Amino acid sequence: MRAAQISSPGADLELVERDIPDVPRGHVLVKVAANGICHSDSMPAAGMASSYPRIPGHEVAGTIETLGEGVTQWAPGQRVGIGWFGGACFECDSCRRGDFVSCHVGKVTGLTSDGGYAEYLVAPADALAAIPDELGFAEAAPLMCAGVTTFNGIRSSGVRPGDRVAVLGLGGLGHLGVQFAAKLGFETIAIARGAEKADFARELGADHYIDSTTSDVAAELKALGGADLVLATVTDADSMSATIPGLAARGRLVVLGVPHEPLAANAGELVQGGRTVAGHASGTAKDSEDTLRFAARTGVRPLIETYPLEKAADGFDRMMSGKARFRVVLTTD
Repeated sequence: MRAAQISSPGADLELVERDIPDVPRGHVLVKVAANGICHSDSMPAAGMASSYPRIPGHEVAGTIETLGEGVTQWAPGQRVGIGWFGGACFECDSCRRGDFVSCHVGKVTGLTSDGGYAEYLVAPADALAAIPDELGFAEAAPLMCAGVTTFNGIRSSGVRPGDRVAVLGLGGLGHLGVQFAAKLGFETIAIARGAEKADFARELGADHYIDSTTSDVAAELKALGGADLVLATVTDADSMSATIPGLAARGRLVVLGVPHEPLAANAGELVQGGRTVAGHASGTAKDSEDTLRFAARTGVRPLIETYPLEKAADGFDRMMSGKARFRVVLTTD
Protein backbone atom coordinates (compact mmCIF):
# COMPACT_ATOMS: atom_id res chain seq x y z
CA MET A 1 0.00 0.00 0.00
CA ARG A 2 1.03 3.64 -0.44
CA ALA A 3 1.63 5.65 2.71
CA ALA A 4 3.16 8.97 3.72
CA GLN A 5 5.30 8.46 6.81
CA ILE A 6 7.68 10.23 9.17
CA SER A 7 10.73 7.97 9.36
CA SER A 8 12.29 9.60 12.45
CA PRO A 9 11.94 12.69 14.65
CA GLY A 10 12.67 15.80 12.61
CA ALA A 11 12.17 14.05 9.27
CA ASP A 12 9.88 15.23 6.48
CA LEU A 13 6.95 13.27 5.14
CA GLU A 14 8.02 10.66 2.59
CA LEU A 15 5.84 8.59 0.27
CA VAL A 16 6.63 4.88 0.64
CA GLU A 17 5.26 1.45 -0.20
CA ARG A 18 4.42 -0.67 2.85
CA ASP A 19 2.73 -3.99 3.42
CA ILE A 20 -0.96 -3.90 4.27
CA PRO A 21 -0.98 -4.50 8.02
CA ASP A 22 -2.29 -7.63 9.70
CA VAL A 23 -5.52 -7.33 11.65
CA PRO A 24 -5.23 -8.27 15.35
CA ARG A 25 -8.10 -9.52 17.45
CA GLY A 26 -10.57 -6.75 18.27
CA HIS A 27 -9.39 -4.57 15.39
CA VAL A 28 -10.52 -3.83 11.84
CA LEU A 29 -8.71 -3.02 8.61
CA VAL A 30 -10.06 0.18 7.04
CA LYS A 31 -9.57 1.16 3.42
CA VAL A 32 -8.96 4.90 3.65
CA ALA A 33 -10.85 7.19 1.30
CA ALA A 34 -9.95 10.54 2.87
CA ASN A 35 -7.93 11.97 5.75
CA GLY A 36 -8.05 15.55 7.00
CA ILE A 37 -4.79 17.28 7.89
CA CYS A 38 -4.75 18.71 11.41
CA HIS A 39 -2.07 20.95 12.92
CA SER A 40 -1.51 18.19 15.49
CA ASP A 41 -0.15 16.05 12.65
CA SER A 42 3.14 17.91 13.20
CA MET A 43 3.62 15.99 16.45
CA PRO A 44 5.31 12.87 14.96
CA ALA A 45 7.97 15.04 13.32
CA ALA A 46 8.45 16.78 16.68
CA GLY A 47 9.42 13.46 18.26
CA MET A 48 6.10 12.80 20.01
CA ALA A 49 5.17 9.50 18.35
CA SER A 50 5.54 6.29 20.36
CA SER A 51 7.74 4.68 17.69
CA TYR A 52 9.08 5.24 14.16
CA PRO A 53 8.48 5.16 11.29
CA ARG A 54 5.00 6.58 11.95
CA ILE A 55 2.15 7.35 9.57
CA PRO A 56 0.31 10.49 10.80
CA GLY A 57 -3.37 11.29 10.45
CA HIS A 58 -6.35 11.22 12.82
CA GLU A 59 -9.19 12.54 10.65
CA VAL A 60 -9.86 9.30 8.80
CA ALA A 61 -12.85 8.31 6.67
CA GLY A 62 -13.18 5.07 4.72
CA THR A 63 -14.74 1.62 4.59
CA ILE A 64 -14.14 -1.53 6.59
CA GLU A 65 -12.15 -4.06 4.57
CA THR A 66 -11.54 -6.87 7.09
CA LEU A 67 -12.78 -7.71 10.58
CA GLY A 68 -10.41 -9.02 13.19
CA GLU A 69 -11.33 -11.97 15.40
CA GLY A 70 -13.98 -11.12 17.97
CA VAL A 71 -15.38 -8.05 16.17
CA THR A 72 -19.14 -8.50 15.81
CA GLN A 73 -20.69 -5.00 15.83
CA TRP A 74 -19.24 -3.90 12.47
CA ALA A 75 -19.41 -5.29 8.94
CA PRO A 76 -17.18 -5.29 5.84
CA GLY A 77 -18.08 -2.41 3.54
CA GLN A 78 -19.43 -0.25 6.35
CA ARG A 79 -18.51 3.45 6.15
CA VAL A 80 -16.52 4.50 9.23
CA GLY A 81 -14.34 7.25 10.62
CA ILE A 82 -11.46 7.21 13.08
CA GLY A 83 -10.37 10.29 15.02
CA TRP A 84 -7.84 11.35 17.66
CA PHE A 85 -9.41 8.87 20.08
CA GLY A 86 -7.61 5.63 19.27
CA GLY A 87 -9.46 3.32 21.64
CA ALA A 88 -9.59 2.72 25.38
CA CYS A 89 -7.98 0.19 27.73
CA PHE A 90 -11.24 -0.32 29.75
CA GLU A 91 -9.15 -1.00 32.87
CA CYS A 92 -7.74 2.31 34.18
CA ASP A 93 -9.59 4.51 36.67
CA SER A 94 -10.86 6.86 33.96
CA CYS A 95 -12.22 4.01 31.85
CA ARG A 96 -13.84 2.41 34.89
CA ARG A 97 -15.65 5.71 35.43
CA GLY A 98 -16.77 5.78 31.81
CA ASP A 99 -14.43 8.66 30.90
CA PHE A 100 -12.89 6.84 27.97
CA VAL A 101 -11.40 9.92 26.29
CA SER A 102 -9.22 10.37 29.41
CA CYS A 103 -7.95 6.77 29.29
CA HIS A 104 -4.55 6.61 30.99
CA VAL A 105 -3.07 4.45 28.22
CA GLY A 106 -3.55 7.34 25.78
CA LYS A 107 -4.06 5.61 22.45
CA VAL A 108 -3.91 8.30 19.75
CA THR A 109 -4.37 7.59 16.05
CA GLY A 110 -1.30 8.73 14.16
CA LEU A 111 0.86 8.94 17.29
CA THR A 112 0.71 5.62 19.16
CA SER A 113 -0.49 3.76 16.06
CA ASP A 114 -0.33 4.46 12.34
CA GLY A 115 -2.89 6.90 11.01
CA GLY A 116 -4.69 7.81 7.83
CA TYR A 117 -1.98 9.16 5.52
CA ALA A 118 -2.18 5.77 3.81
CA GLU A 119 -4.42 3.57 1.72
CA TYR A 120 -5.17 1.29 4.70
CA LEU A 121 -4.97 1.44 8.47
CA VAL A 122 -5.77 -0.84 11.38
CA ALA A 123 -7.87 0.52 14.24
CA PRO A 124 -9.46 -0.92 17.40
CA ALA A 125 -13.15 -1.60 16.93
CA ASP A 126 -14.03 0.77 19.78
CA ALA A 127 -12.35 3.65 17.90
CA LEU A 128 -14.80 3.50 14.97
CA ALA A 129 -17.65 5.90 14.25
CA ALA A 130 -20.31 5.13 11.65
CA ILE A 131 -20.50 7.70 8.81
CA PRO A 132 -24.02 8.55 7.55
CA ASP A 133 -24.62 8.09 3.83
CA GLU A 134 -25.46 11.80 3.48
CA LEU A 135 -21.81 12.73 4.11
CA GLY A 136 -19.08 12.28 1.54
CA PHE A 137 -15.79 10.87 2.79
CA ALA A 138 -13.89 14.13 2.24
CA GLU A 139 -16.61 16.02 4.16
CA ALA A 140 -16.69 13.49 6.98
CA ALA A 141 -12.93 13.31 7.57
CA PRO A 142 -12.42 16.76 9.23
CA LEU A 143 -15.46 16.15 11.43
CA MET A 144 -13.50 13.34 13.14
CA CYS A 145 -11.32 15.93 14.92
CA ALA A 146 -12.16 19.56 14.15
CA GLY A 147 -15.85 18.67 14.10
CA VAL A 148 -16.16 16.55 17.22
CA THR A 149 -13.92 18.92 19.18
CA THR A 150 -16.18 21.91 18.55
CA PHE A 151 -19.53 20.08 18.66
CA ASN A 152 -18.66 18.18 21.82
CA GLY A 153 -17.05 21.25 23.35
CA ILE A 154 -20.36 23.10 23.06
CA ARG A 155 -22.70 20.35 24.18
CA SER A 156 -20.59 19.34 27.19
CA SER A 157 -20.09 22.92 28.43
CA GLY A 158 -23.38 23.21 30.29
CA VAL A 159 -24.95 25.86 28.04
CA ARG A 160 -28.73 25.81 27.82
CA PRO A 161 -31.30 26.86 25.19
CA GLY A 162 -31.36 30.62 24.86
CA ASP A 163 -27.75 31.08 25.95
CA ARG A 164 -25.11 33.07 24.07
CA VAL A 165 -22.21 31.15 22.55
CA ALA A 166 -19.18 33.05 21.24
CA VAL A 167 -16.68 31.30 18.97
CA LEU A 168 -13.18 32.79 18.99
CA GLY A 169 -11.57 32.22 15.61
CA LEU A 170 -12.92 31.38 12.15
CA GLY A 171 -10.35 28.85 11.00
CA GLY A 172 -10.48 25.07 10.68
CA LEU A 173 -12.23 24.59 14.02
CA GLY A 174 -13.93 27.95 14.35
CA HIS A 175 -15.87 27.86 11.08
CA LEU A 176 -17.37 24.57 12.26
CA GLY A 177 -17.96 25.86 15.79
CA VAL A 178 -20.06 28.75 14.48
CA GLN A 179 -22.14 26.39 12.35
CA PHE A 180 -22.72 23.98 15.23
CA ALA A 181 -23.62 26.75 17.69
CA ALA A 182 -26.11 28.25 15.26
CA LYS A 183 -27.68 24.91 14.31
CA LEU A 184 -27.97 24.01 18.01
CA GLY A 185 -30.10 27.14 18.42
CA PHE A 186 -27.80 29.38 20.46
CA GLU A 187 -27.41 33.11 19.98
CA THR A 188 -24.12 32.86 18.15
CA ILE A 189 -21.27 35.39 18.24
CA ALA A 190 -18.23 35.04 15.98
CA ILE A 191 -14.97 36.73 16.99
CA ALA A 192 -12.11 37.06 14.52
CA ARG A 193 -9.56 39.47 13.05
CA GLY A 194 -10.71 41.82 10.30
CA ALA A 195 -13.95 43.47 9.24
CA GLU A 196 -13.90 41.52 5.97
CA LYS A 197 -14.87 38.33 7.82
CA ALA A 198 -18.21 39.69 9.05
CA ASP A 199 -20.24 38.58 6.02
CA PHE A 200 -18.66 35.14 6.07
CA ALA A 201 -19.42 34.74 9.78
CA ARG A 202 -23.06 35.55 9.15
CA GLU A 203 -23.15 33.10 6.22
CA LEU A 204 -22.05 30.42 8.68
CA GLY A 205 -24.97 31.34 10.96
CA ALA A 206 -23.52 33.92 13.38
CA ASP A 207 -25.99 36.47 14.76
CA HIS A 208 -23.20 38.89 15.67
CA TYR A 209 -19.62 39.53 14.59
CA ILE A 210 -16.84 41.14 16.63
CA ASP A 211 -13.67 42.34 14.87
CA SER A 212 -10.98 41.86 17.50
CA THR A 213 -8.59 44.23 15.69
CA THR A 214 -10.83 47.27 16.15
CA SER A 215 -13.03 46.41 19.14
CA ASP A 216 -12.68 45.71 22.83
CA VAL A 217 -13.89 42.11 22.69
CA ALA A 218 -14.91 41.91 26.34
CA ALA A 219 -16.82 45.20 26.12
CA GLU A 220 -18.64 44.04 23.00
CA LEU A 221 -19.58 40.75 24.67
CA LYS A 222 -20.85 42.61 27.72
CA ALA A 223 -22.93 44.90 25.48
CA LEU A 224 -24.63 41.81 24.08
CA GLY A 225 -25.40 40.58 27.61
CA GLY A 226 -22.25 38.53 28.22
CA ALA A 227 -21.21 35.20 26.73
CA ASP A 228 -22.41 32.09 28.53
CA LEU A 229 -19.73 30.21 26.61
CA VAL A 230 -16.64 31.29 24.74
CA LEU A 231 -15.31 28.47 22.57
CA ALA A 232 -11.64 29.33 21.98
CA THR A 233 -10.43 27.70 18.76
CA VAL A 234 -7.36 29.91 18.23
CA THR A 235 -3.86 29.31 19.58
CA ASP A 236 -3.27 32.86 20.85
CA ALA A 237 -3.22 33.14 24.64
CA ASP A 238 -3.80 36.91 24.71
CA SER A 239 -6.89 36.62 22.49
CA MET A 240 -8.32 33.95 24.79
CA SER A 241 -7.57 35.89 27.95
CA ALA A 242 -9.20 39.03 26.52
CA THR A 243 -12.59 37.29 26.40
CA ILE A 244 -12.75 36.40 30.10
CA PRO A 245 -14.12 39.79 31.29
CA GLY A 246 -16.85 39.39 28.66
CA LEU A 247 -18.24 36.20 30.16
CA ALA A 248 -21.68 36.31 31.73
CA ALA A 249 -22.15 35.22 35.33
CA ARG A 250 -21.41 31.48 35.48
CA GLY A 251 -19.96 31.83 31.99
CA ARG A 252 -17.21 29.54 30.81
CA LEU A 253 -14.20 29.89 28.56
CA VAL A 254 -13.54 26.50 26.96
CA VAL A 255 -10.05 26.18 25.52
CA LEU A 256 -9.71 24.02 22.40
CA GLY A 257 -6.57 25.50 20.84
CA VAL A 258 -3.26 25.08 22.65
CA PRO A 259 -1.11 28.25 22.74
CA HIS A 260 2.55 28.09 23.73
CA GLU A 261 2.12 30.97 26.19
CA PRO A 262 0.13 30.75 29.44
CA LEU A 263 -3.31 32.29 29.72
CA ALA A 264 -3.71 35.34 31.96
CA ALA A 265 -6.81 35.50 34.13
CA ASN A 266 -7.79 38.02 36.78
CA ALA A 267 -8.85 35.98 39.79
CA GLY A 268 -11.40 38.59 40.76
CA GLU A 269 -13.15 38.28 37.41
CA LEU A 270 -13.34 34.51 37.88
CA VAL A 271 -14.55 34.62 41.47
CA GLN A 272 -17.09 37.38 40.87
CA GLY A 273 -19.88 35.72 38.93
CA GLY A 274 -18.44 32.22 39.25
CA ARG A 275 -16.74 32.29 35.84
CA THR A 276 -14.55 29.36 34.83
CA VAL A 277 -11.80 28.49 32.38
CA ALA A 278 -11.70 24.86 31.24
CA GLY A 279 -9.86 22.74 28.72
CA HIS A 280 -11.63 20.30 26.43
CA ALA A 281 -10.33 17.22 24.60
CA SER A 282 -11.96 16.00 21.41
CA GLY A 283 -14.26 13.10 22.28
CA THR A 284 -14.79 9.37 22.02
CA ALA A 285 -15.79 7.48 18.91
CA LYS A 286 -19.44 7.73 19.98
CA ASP A 287 -19.06 11.49 20.33
CA SER A 288 -17.66 11.54 16.78
CA GLU A 289 -20.60 9.47 15.58
CA ASP A 290 -23.02 11.93 17.20
CA THR A 291 -21.17 14.79 15.48
CA LEU A 292 -21.43 13.11 12.08
CA ARG A 293 -25.15 12.41 12.51
CA PHE A 294 -25.89 15.96 13.62
CA ALA A 295 -23.89 17.43 10.74
CA ALA A 296 -25.64 15.17 8.24
CA ARG A 297 -29.09 16.16 9.56
CA THR A 298 -28.50 19.90 9.84
CA GLY A 299 -26.23 20.69 6.91
CA VAL A 300 -23.06 21.51 8.85
CA ARG A 301 -20.12 21.00 6.49
CA PRO A 302 -16.39 21.72 6.64
CA LEU A 303 -14.86 23.92 3.96
CA ILE A 304 -12.02 21.92 2.45
CA GLU A 305 -9.25 21.74 -0.12
CA THR A 306 -8.27 18.28 -1.40
CA TYR A 307 -4.88 16.85 -2.31
CA PRO A 308 -4.13 13.33 -3.55
CA LEU A 309 -2.21 11.10 -1.14
CA GLU A 310 0.91 11.22 -3.32
CA LYS A 311 1.04 14.99 -2.66
CA ALA A 312 0.66 14.60 1.11
CA ALA A 313 3.77 16.70 1.76
CA ASP A 314 2.39 19.57 -0.32
CA GLY A 315 -0.98 19.39 1.41
CA PHE A 316 0.68 19.24 4.81
CA ASP A 317 2.85 22.27 4.04
CA ARG A 318 -0.16 24.26 2.84
CA MET A 319 -2.13 23.47 6.00
CA MET A 320 0.78 24.30 8.30
CA SER A 321 1.58 27.53 6.44
CA GLY A 322 -1.82 28.96 7.30
CA LYS A 323 -2.59 29.61 3.63
CA ALA A 324 -5.35 26.99 3.72
CA ARG A 325 -7.96 28.86 5.74
CA PHE A 326 -9.94 25.79 6.68
CA ARG A 327 -9.05 22.10 6.18
CA VAL A 328 -6.83 20.27 3.72
CA VAL A 329 -8.00 16.71 3.03
CA LEU A 330 -5.91 13.93 1.49
CA THR A 331 -7.77 11.54 -0.81
CA THR A 332 -6.76 8.11 -2.02
CA ASP A 333 -8.94 8.02 -5.16
